[in-house]
Amino acid sequence: MVLEAASAALLRAAEAEGRSPIHESTPSEVRAASDPSVFGLGPAMHQVVDTTAHTADAQHQVPVRVLVPSASPRATIVFFHGGGWVLGDVESYDTLGRKLAAAADATVVMVDYRLAPEHPFPAALDDAWTALQWTAAQRGGPAGIVGPVVVAGDSAGGNLAIGVARRARGAGPDLAAALLVYPVTDVDTTRPSYVHPDNQLLLSKATMTWFLDHYLQGADGRQPDVSPLNDIDLSGLPPTAVALAEHDPLLDEGHELVLRLRDSGVQVAARLFEGQMHGFFQLTNVLAASDTAVGWLVEFLESRVLLTSREPA
Repeated sequence: MVLEAASAALLRAAEAEGRSPIHESTPSEVRAASDPSVFGLGPAMHQVVDTTAHTADAQHQVPVRVLVPSASPRATIVFFHGGGWVLGDVESYDTLGRKLAAAADATVVMVDYRLAPEHPFPAALDDAWTALQWTAAQRGGPAGIVGPVVVAGDSAGGNLAIGVARRARGAGPDLAAALLVYPVTDVDTTRPSYVHPDNQLLLSKATMTWFLDHYLQGADGRQPDVSPLNDIDLSGLPPTAVALAEHDPLLDEGHELVLRLRDSGVQVAARLFEGQMHGFFQLTNVLAASDTAVGWLVEFLESRVLLTSREPA
């Protein structure tokens, strides 16, 4: 399918502004050009708390934003934003987080993990793990965090969600589900979807290489904490929903993740969003497919995780 008209128009408008491609810019230049206001406003929340998650010794704090949609949320979703481990923050994902919280009637914990190149691998994954542990410890407390706990993320955030789910298999906490949107699952940039000319859009092979270079800074990207497809055993992961975009360099590795999860005995649901490009999920209030994807993820929670169950009072 060709790229949907709304996405094509968005790309034409960006080209008309004369912006340099991400891979021809510095991280600071790209961050300075970002404008969270383009995403508009999300639904009002019952409670919004900016706080910090921290380790037992409190030496390193990880900022989080807790979005509580109602007086009795049904679950908690720990969300890791995308941006190639270099870009993005809770502010630019606030509208999406609010929509997810409202649609699922679930508290959403938005994690402001450290970014590369200032903080290369494994800083982002360590922060994601800290935030998940903190969230699990807060269940039943005054912050509106309840069980079951779900991890979620898009692109690099999906990579972090897989990473913490892998760690949680042995160390806990128990996870009810993982919601992954076009996650990074490998550093192999030779797959056909990486080089297909129709996929060099918001994310291109050159841009993904730029992200990986800033994130890894010489670290071995083939290790499972970066490339989970290289984990020989993916069993024990929670029920997983994987949303993929048709015009995406990461499409092939996303398909491979779905097959690997099924072969490992993990409950998995997958959906290909035809005509969509990498990045569509974040573009809430801009691309209608973002709301469609949120709805599909919530349907997965309702059917596979029994999100309708509530913790005892």
